[in-house]
Amino acid sequence: MAEIIQRDGTWAFDGTTVRITPGLHRSVPLFRQTYGEIAVPLEAVASIVFEPERKRGRLRMRLREGADPLLQATGGRLPDAADPYRLTVEVDRAGVAEYVAEEIRHALLLDQIPKEPTKTYLLPGPPVPVSVRSSDGTVSFDGSQVRIDWSDTSDRVKRATGPRIISLSDLVQIEWLPNSGYEDGFLRFVTRETLFSKLPPDKDPYALDLWGSARRDLLTALVATAVTARMPHPSTRTAVDRADRPDRPQPVASVPPPVDHHDVLLRRLRELGELHRDGVLTDEEFAMTKAVVLRGF
Repeated sequence: MAEIIQRDGTWAFDGTTVRITPGLHRSVPLFRQTYGEIAVPLEAVASIVFEPERKRGRLRMRLREGADPLLQATGGRLPDAADPYRLTVEVDRAGVAEYVAEEIRHALLLDQIPKEPTKTYLLPGPPVPVSVRSSDGTVSFDGSQVRIDWSDTSDRVKRATGPRIISLSDLVQIEWLPNSGYEDGFLRFVTRETLFSKLPPDKDPYALDLWGSARRDLLTALVATAVTARMPHPSTRTAVDRADRPDRPQPVASVPPPVDHHDVLLRRLRELGELHRDGVLTDEEFAMTKAVVLRGF
């Protein structure tokens, strides 16, 4: 057993699994404490290094592409402090950190673990049901459906349309960008019908606009990961999917052609018109929201 215990957390390797437990100190980000313990099978590991510095160093583990739904959902956008595969090491424990890294590297060589992308997820992701309250509303996932309940501060059009319920079978992609504290983030659920939607997150009824507490909004990655883990693996994408749209994040599965995006926008305009006629939207709100939708044409 190779183990290192730090204020930032504990890493223990038993020859087949790296068990990562977050620390309980207040300096450990809420996201890592909430995500909890992670058991990383050796076959999911691509490499591990210890990076020494003057006052403290860090252990960094890199996983094979496609092995972890958390990394797939967040796309490398997790802040360093919230990254569970990074451990801050005090200078007096540098020797222990080097030993742990060397033991894992030795096991990778002995077991001849490949570095190529995996064809299936090797980590399970968060258990369900999972629910997170963000600045724009509460997002929940029960394993088969995503539900968004808007907050009092959400855009009025979102609140007027009521809770948004999205079936897992309708989803083709998850888009997530953290709220940095300086720039807003979002969590968007892309369906066949909304694949080409250009609505901004604050107006998009399939997206949470993350503009409040960066610490709290980061927890939306839990839902993004739980959903991603239960969607088809990215290796199921076809070569045509990858070649046709190299400049855009790709759907994680091969799906039927999406509904024409003009039809989607026209449907959205009809919804706005009904809300306006019913007195839910004022003339000014209707005009502003309509202008946003029309830009999608």
